[in-house]
Amino acid sequence: MFETIPTLDAILDAHAADLGEDDLAYRNHAYRVANICAMLSPNPPENIEKIAIAAAFHDLGIWTDKTFDYLQPSIRLVTAHLDRLGKSEWATEICEMILQHHKLSPYRGNSQWLVEPFRRADWMDVSCGLLNFGLSRNFLRELFVKWSSAGFHRRLVSLEMKHLLSHPWNPVPMMKW
Repeated sequence: MFETIPTLDAILDAHAADLGEDDLAYRNHAYRVANICAMLSPNPPENIEKIAIAAAFHDLGIWTDKTFDYLQPSIRLVTAHLDRLGKSEWATEICEMILQHHKLSPYRGNSQWLVEPFRRADWMDVSCGLLNFGLSRNFLRELFVKWSSAGFHRRLVSLEMKHLLSHPWNPVPMMKW
């Protein structure tokens, strides 16, 4: 288990003002997703930077652009971030991780990429471990103790309901698949 991930912390610290009162809830969600993805991935130490960047940015557009149609804003943010780091070669894979993280069925693209482990990790977190894709329920329980929901799941439901009422013909990203 990665107890601290400097890349993840640096990105989230830079966006703390955007996250406002949801900072802790989103940070904990990102840490849970990053750790689950690392458990599902080959060579987690080599891949932790990509995982951390995807985890930090995957839902961030909700707060930076104040929209629940956040996938493209999140892609814009991560692409700019990778350009600043000089890691543009990671953009295709990390953007795909973000675009596919709500996909209901398994990702069938490049099997060497982290897209499928990231998709599973987000689903495990959003389902509060109900979906576990073969990971130990004890491990998931430990993650939720270490990084509590801090209201994240309740906040998602609130944002989804607000979006549904104001945009009934434009479903939330996870319903477009």
